[in-house]
Amino acid sequence: MMIYLSELLIQNPELESFDQLLQVIAQKAQQGAIHLKIDIKPAYPDTPGNWEDKVEGAFAGVHSMMGAYTGCTGED
Repeated sequence: MMIYLSELLIQNPELESFDQLLQVIAQKAQQGAIHLKIDIKPAYPDTPGNWEDKVEGAFAGVHSMMGAYTGCTGED
């Protein structure tokens, strides 16, 4: 099943933040959505510059919301 980001925004007008949108995206993925088409930029005040990566991460179940990987381990 393909879902469109624009459809999620239309179907969920009560969302007030980008973080809330990410939660909805993750729920849709858990409910069986296979593909997500990113066809619009969310117009929330807290939408980050790397919003597409965050959306893809939420859909794929990759919670990389903690920042960029630096390649360092705790032993470095």
